[in-house]
Formats: sequence, structure tokens, C-alpha cells
Amino acid sequence: MKIGVMCSGSGTNFENIVRTCRFDEVVLMIYNKKDCGAKKRADKLGIPSCYIKSTDEAKIVREFVWAGAELIVMAGWMRIVTRHLIDAFPNRIINIHPSLLPKHKGLNVIQRALDAGDTVTGCTVHYVTEELDSGAIIIQGEVPILPDDTVESLTKAIQREEYSILPRAIEHVKHQI
Repeated sequence: MKIGVMCSGSGTNFENIVRTCRFDEVVLMIYNKKDCGAKKRADKLGIPSCYIKSTDEAKIVREFVWAGAELIVMAGWMRIVTRHLIDAFPNRIINIHPSLLPKHKGLNVIQRALDAGDTVTGCTVHYVTEELDSGAIIIQGEVPILPDDTVESLTKAIQREEYSILPRAIEHVKHQI
């Protein structure tokens, strides 16, 4: 399957997809922050990439269509997408989110889990819909919150779980398309 990836940050999940989805091909990575680490990772891995403002969804759609992307993975895309993008790839856009949805939607979810006194958190891969972090859940991975956890330590633990479940979610979705 040909995969398109959308990134805003360091690109660790993007690199994980490239390295673990061996029978699939990442054909394009689009990023919306000019100085993000994902761009450097794409260059290092030899994956085509391009900068597009998150508000220019028509251009995002054109680029993914041109690249032949069959599945779009939002791997740290820190912007809400609209119906335009969702309609262009119906049931073919997935997102990785650092909480056990439906709990803690939106931003700053790791800090919110700590503030709430949660004893467990994790990550969720779900289909993207117009309602933020509300699409059908594909897979979740739990991470215990340890008494001495900080945002930084818990973020790292959640990222390790994300690296495990995201390739499995892609494999699952591939068989649905």
C-alpha cells in the first residue's frame, strides 16, 4: 500500500512507519512547520517531502493524489483537518493520539492525565472525522502512570507504545481498504 504521512514535529512516528511497514511504501510526507525534525528525517530516509500550510488542504489533497497515496497517516499533525481532506480520502485517514480515547481529547493530554491523577494512560490510533479525536478506534495501547512520572518520562513511555501500535493499525486498515 502507498502511504502518505502528515507531520508537525520531530517525525519519530514517521520514521517508525518507514522502518517497520516493510511491505508498504511511504510515498510522501507533508509537514506544516518549516523547521520540524520530520523534514530532516525524510531527507535522511530518502522519502519525498514538502512543506504545505495546514490551512491549504486543497494543495495537501493534490499532492497526496499526485503521489498515489492510498492511506493517509497523521503522525503528529498538530492541526484539525476539515471535511475537504476527509472527503478526499474517505475512511483512509488515521491519526495517532497520546491518550486512551475518548478520554483526554485535544492538546496537552499527557499533562491532563497527570493532573487528573490517572493511573493508566496510553495511545490510540483512530479514523479521522470532523469531530476532534472522535473517529472509530482502530487500536489502543495502555501505559501505566508511575508515581514519579513527569510529562517528559510519560511522553517517552507513550511514544514507545505508539511505535508498537501504529504499524499494527496500518496493517489492519490496509486489509479494510
